[in-house]
Amino acid sequence: MTRRALAWASYDWANSAFPTVVSTFVIAAYFAQGIAPDPASGQALWGWMQSAVGLVVALASPVLGAIADRGGRRRAMLGLFTLLTALATAGIWFAEPDPAFVAVALVSVAIASIGFELGTVFYNAMLPQVAAPGAMGRVSGLAWGLGYVGGLACLALALLVLVRPDPSPFGLDRGQAEHVRAVALLVAAWILLFGWPVLAFLPDPPAAARPRWGDAAREGVAELLGILRRLPRSPGVLRFHLARLFYTDGLNMLFAFGAIFAAGAFGMTIEEILLFGIALNVTAAAGAAGFALVEDRFGSRNVVLASLAALIGLGALLLLAEGKAAFWALALSLGLFIGPAQAASRTLMARLAPPGEIGAQFGLFALSGRITGFVGPFVLAGVTAATGSQHAGMAVILLFLGAGAAILALVEEPARVSP
Repeated sequence: MTRRALAWASYDWANSAFPTVVSTFVIAAYFAQGIAPDPASGQALWGWMQSAVGLVVALASPVLGAIADRGGRRRAMLGLFTLLTALATAGIWFAEPDPAFVAVALVSVAIASIGFELGTVFYNAMLPQVAAPGAMGRVSGLAWGLGYVGGLACLALALLVLVRPDPSPFGLDRGQAEHVRAVALLVAAWILLFGWPVLAFLPDPPAAARPRWGDAAREGVAELLGILRRLPRSPGVLRFHLARLFYTDGLNMLFAFGAIFAAGAFGMTIEEILLFGIALNVTAAAGAAGFALVEDRFGSRNVVLASLAALIGLGALLLLAEGKAAFWALALSLGLFIGPAQAASRTLMARLAPPGEIGAQFGLFALSGRITGFVGPFVLAGVTAATGSQHAGMAVILLFLGAGAAILALVEEPARVSP
């Protein structure tokens, strides 16, 4: 990789600590076990919160992406939302283990999630700046693998320094779950500490070459409206966005509810979930890096389809599993296909998007991954609440993955360029 590509990829290392530690493993499980009245209602409340986040991201991301296209301020906006993510994550520290702090936890996680998702729009849009067309799959996949390693490192640090030691370091009160709440402070510091290289090595255009914010906003919205009007004349791009309406919603639900499901259905403790998260990140990093080496040869669409098929099959078996040993074996196998499904989707979007519309298209990319982002958690939460079964609620994920794969099969990928 070039220095610019390495700087860009390092941001995956920095920001992956948030979805890994906060959204998926530690804080999600802490909310379900320590703050919510019970695991089932915790899963439902988490679902309503994720629905609200999805709605905000769906409305804001295409507009902001188009504004960045016109104004050339991708780095500035990435920096702004990275700071928002870190500050809101630190706010989780104030969520004590009591149902009275449900709102504190949910609002903090919601704001941090919005910052994370909107920042990712500008980060993804930088991919064509750092990789040649024939190497985008390799750079994107290896960056995603680096992100899993970053999440793994942060999880391991949280486990070894904060969660496992008893008595806890720094005078943390285990009775008030301060050793778990401090994990949020660690994640906030991690994001700020490691998120700077992309901001240093991928500068925005000179100020003289950029329009004013107001002009960029007007031009960006006009560009977005034009892109939306032209979408029916680009069936491949349209089908890809439609496919993502479903399968990315399924992936998001898998991340958002995986730890809650493990805690409630299999009685896993916070420490067990941390160990599981570390192991899952190892298999996910291996899968992302391994598929990255072959993606440019076999095609991004084919990698996504193969990954979704594996996720559906393994996910169905996981819902039928009994006992922790079966859960571990199936979940770790499933991890091999999570990274490739995401990384190859990012590459496919970069290949499908017209060059002058990359920011707006990645805004739509976020939109197509989030406009139904409130529907999936809403349905999952509703099924869970109606049946009282976490297994029934989690089965919704397989339906979303399957619908997305069926539509994606109709997308024709552009001819690949040799690196």
